[in-house]
Amino acid sequence: MTNSTKKKKEKKKDFQKPKLKVGKAKPKAANFTDTSFKAKSIVLTQQSLSANAPTVAAQCAHHLSLLTHRADTQRKESLAYLTTAIANNPPGNPLPQPSSIVLPGVQRLILDGSNGVRHQLLKLLHSLPAGDIASHSDQLLLHTRAGMTHLASEIRLFSLDVLEWLLKVAGDEVVSCAGGWVKMLKCFLSLLGWQNEASGKWSATKSFGKAGGDAKVQVKQMNTLSLFLKTGLVPSETSISTSTGTSTFPLWQTEHHMPSERSNAYAHLNLFGAARDEEAEMYEDREDRQRVFHERAESAIITGLEQATKAGGELGRAAAQLRRVLKEGMADYHGEDNMPM
Repeated sequence: MTNSTKKKKEKKKDFQKPKLKVGKAKPKAANFTDTSFKAKSIVLTQQSLSANAPTVAAQCAHHLSLLTHRADTQRKESLAYLTTAIANNPPGNPLPQPSSIVLPGVQRLILDGSNGVRHQLLKLLHSLPAGDIASHSDQLLLHTRAGMTHLASEIRLFSLDVLEWLLKVAGDEVVSCAGGWVKMLKCFLSLLGWQNEASGKWSATKSFGKAGGDAKVQVKQMNTLSLFLKTGLVPSETSISTSTGTSTFPLWQTEHHMPSERSNAYAHLNLFGAARDEEAEMYEDREDRQRVFHERAESAIITGLEQATKAGGELGRAAAQLRRVLKEGMADYHGEDNMPM
């Protein structure tokens, strides 16, 4: 048999249909899988069947746990749910989750890299009751100062928005808490490039030499500094009315003899706490804040304002506003009616 005849027979085998005998089953394929078995029941190791939906408090707790999620969209959605739940809470009813739990969970998002997450965080902060913020102002200040010195200009601007909100809802606690006065002053002086009186010089190139986005940040910083100094140095309307309108002879300065409204009236003495330096002290009295401001920051700010006024534009207007706050807040310091501005 030649090779050509052999090859032709082998090719014919591929096209020949096998003859099946009657009653014989078709041969099974090599990859055949037997599926003829039947299961009587399927048992799940873990299952939860409930006719009741989870409560709002449980959902808020769940969304608080999702604030550390790696996806910024999930963090934003969780903040949005918490904001809606707090805003829709009926007046007089307790919050689904108390502010003492919400604030420690959301305050680290001040440094979040997502713009949407930060703006949603600000909406959540505005929805919280103002009376619950005072006891957490010191912790919020720590994250706010970290944001003010951040490398990203967007986070620096957002941190100033948080500080402005904090000053409006708990201004007295911000300027009088431990480290709230001196550390914030040093932070502002460092951001603006205004050197302290030890050096005696003010760096114009560091502060106003850059244009564009940096100038916008500088104006925002000066406006926030004006609000901060106004809160700490300018006497409030209630204290003015108390000292002038309610005192009658022979009772003078009765507000100084009344029991303190603070829960810990002698916390500023630090009788039983660890030793603190001047930067971490509590300055609850306006006179003490005036003294510290005069010693550590007044000359540097006045020198910086002179240069900022010459720059004109938005910087000049911000400098003029800051100058008015200084004049009003320090006018009665040591009986001096006129400041060398």
